[in-house]
Amino acid sequence: MPDIRMVAIDLDGTLLDSAKRVDPDTAAALRDLARRGIPVVIASARPPRSVRPTYQLLDLTTPQVNYNGALIWDEPARKPVFHLPLPAAVVHRIVNACRDMFDEVQVSCEILDRWYTDHFDPLHTTETGKFFKPDVITPLEKFAHLDVTKLMFLGEPWMMLRLENLVAGAFGDEVTVVRTDDDLIQIMEKRVSKARAVAIVAESLGATMENVLALGDAPNDYAMIASAGVGVAMGNAHPLVKEVAQWVSPTNDQNGVLEALRKFLPI
Repeated sequence: MPDIRMVAIDLDGTLLDSAKRVDPDTAAALRDLARRGIPVVIASARPPRSVRPTYQLLDLTTPQVNYNGALIWDEPARKPVFHLPLPAAVVHRIVNACRDMFDEVQVSCEILDRWYTDHFDPLHTTETGKFFKPDVITPLEKFAHLDVTKLMFLGEPWMMLRLENLVAGAFGDEVTVVRTDDDLIQIMEKRVSKARAVAIVAESLGATMENVLALGDAPNDYAMIASAGVGVAMGNAHPLVKEVAQWVSPTNDQNGVLEALRKFLPI
């Protein structure tokens, strides 16, 4: 068996099935790992409030990685451990450029665990937006002075494709752009990645990336899986993620996480 001392696991498309549920046997196995001294760390694009139900289901006490690595969150204490936001001035320039192209694009800003926007359209929303409403709905200038943990644009897929090209071309040296959904663009500070945040958490728990079993499915999991001691891509993963994984598990609807745990850990 590899020397695995920590498990880092993505949520959507990985631990969660297509109905956004956690398989009971998988949950039991993860809880057992934590009791045996192998920490389980959630690494997600979601904010803390949206990870909370799964965190509680697994009886976790570990730090969690949120917003693709822009935030490491101490959930028991409800406070940040590490935060790498986008400077307000950069956000302002990006929003102006995108609104100049499409005035109707929906702009959302996650700041730590609060959601700010000037317009909410339930037709285009995130997984978090299906269960939580914005904390603040106000003109952009009211919060334009705040640094932003994650900037998001939402709208029709053809519009998002145009804006993705615009942001990547004009601001690629300053930001990380992630697009895992057709109607959503996620923008973080340039140095943000799940791999970096997971490495920070691993070090705090007495491990290195060589000791990490990482599981994921989407392009935002690529670096985490590539740099882990054991990287596992789900059967439903993006082809690029499968290329760097050491093993491809069954899909998230076929208990892929449980099969990976059985393969690489003595459970």
